[in-house]
Order: sequence, then C-alpha cells, then structure tokens
Amino acid sequence: MTAHRCDLLDAGACTALLRRVRPTHLLHLAWTTAPGTYWESPDNLRWTGASLQLLQEFAQCGGQRAVIAGSCAEYDWESAVAVEGETPLTLRSLSGISKNAVRVVAEKFADNASISLGWGRLYFPYGPHEARARLVPSVIRALLAGEPALCTHGRQVRDFIYVDDAAAAFAALLDSSVQGAVNIATGRARPLQDLIMFIGRELERPELIELGAVAAPARDVEYLAADVTRLNNEVGFTPEVDLETGLRKSIAWWRRELG
Repeated sequence: MTAHRCDLLDAGACTALLRRVRPTHLLHLAWTTAPGTYWESPDNLRWTGASLQLLQEFAQCGGQRAVIAGSCAEYDWESAVAVEGETPLTLRSLSGISKNAVRVVAEKFADNASISLGWGRLYFPYGPHEARARLVPSVIRALLAGEPALCTHGRQVRDFIYVDDAAAAFAALLDSSVQGAVNIATGRARPLQDLIMFIGRELERPELIELGAVAAPARDVEYLAADVTRLNNEVGFTPEVDLETGLRKSIAWWRRELG
C-alpha cells in the first residue's frame, strides 16, 4: 500500500491528490482536536468546508464508499444512553454543530451522487500518542513524575474506547455497507474515577490523586453512554480491549515515551 501526504485544508492539493489516486473508498478522520479549545474553535468552520469539499471531489473521481468521523458531541447529552436515529441531537457546541452540519449535507449529497456513506460517532478514545493534556495522559504523566494528579470529582460516567479498537471499528465500518450514524464506543461506560484510581494503583501512587481538586466544566453532565447495537450487530464489530488492559498499555507507552 502506498501512502500519500496532503493538507486537507489546501483544496487545490487535495483535489490534485484525489484526481491522481482516484480511490474507491474514503475514510475521513481529520478535524480540529486541541484539548480544551476544540469545542468552540473557529477551526471547526474550516473543517466543515474542507470535509464537504473532500467528499465532493471524491465523488467526482469515481469514489464508491465513504465513512466520515462524527462525534458524540452531536447528541443531546441530557439523554444518558445515546441511540442512533432515536436520541435527539443538540446545538451544544460549535464542534457538535459543525460535525452534524457536515453529516446532514454529506448524506444528502451522497444520496444524489449514489455514494454509500457511513458516519461514525466517536466517543472517548485513549491510548498511545494521545495529547498530553487529555485525562489519561495527564494522570499518568503526573504520577510518573511524582506529582499530584489534580482531577475533578470523577463521578462523570463516560465510554472510553482504546485507540486500536476505535481504528478497527472505523475500518470495519468502511468495509461494510452500513449507512448512516453508528456509535463508535464499547457500550461499557465507566465513572472517570474508576480509570483515574486504576492508574494510581498501577503506578503505586494512589495517594497523589486528588479527586475534586479541579472544578468540573459548567456544562458537564454526569452520564454519557452509547448504545452499540448497530456497531455489534450490523457492522459486526465488538471492541476487544477492556479498560484495564487499555490503561496498562497506555501506561507502558508513556513509560517508554518519558524514558
């Protein structure tokens, strides 16, 4: 397999690459993801336009099957367990609005262009190469340095999916004929304090964890989980890495990374 590099925000370069390669399948994962700022970043608007331009050019080059990464931020977070096609969507953040706008336009365009389109609503991935400011790396790095890990109360329930499983789920979705939104998650949501304290025990520094030292975001919700029936039954994919195994893998990676 040949790899090609291209700045997707450069419309001319993107068009030139697609016309040269003429792919039959497209898996689009790129978006703005800077921790703490991506929710309301103006870059969401740039990626909205770039994503639709990419899909349009893909169709013009003879593309047949596309899968685009959406986000659990599209859902109304007041609904505890989100089900595709049933749970209401919301105007919660610029990120969620932008992702959903791409989905609405992309689905209509794909229908008109006779393209098969899947939409993977990704929940909370973690693992190697994760941004240092995100939860799992921030706790691991603090404890490895012998410093306090300052956290919120940790009662928030979230569905964390190991990065290898997230990647495999998107690949399976692309390889399938399933169309529309599919939750990319494990279906096994856990309180944040479970993973935080597990990291503390694994690194033998639980006394350095300070739950409640940081205020939870004002718009935070305590329960956010995914129904994964479509992923399991229609796509035929079930995540393999349980939370404890994934956290051990993450700890091992950060030990190597930090020397």
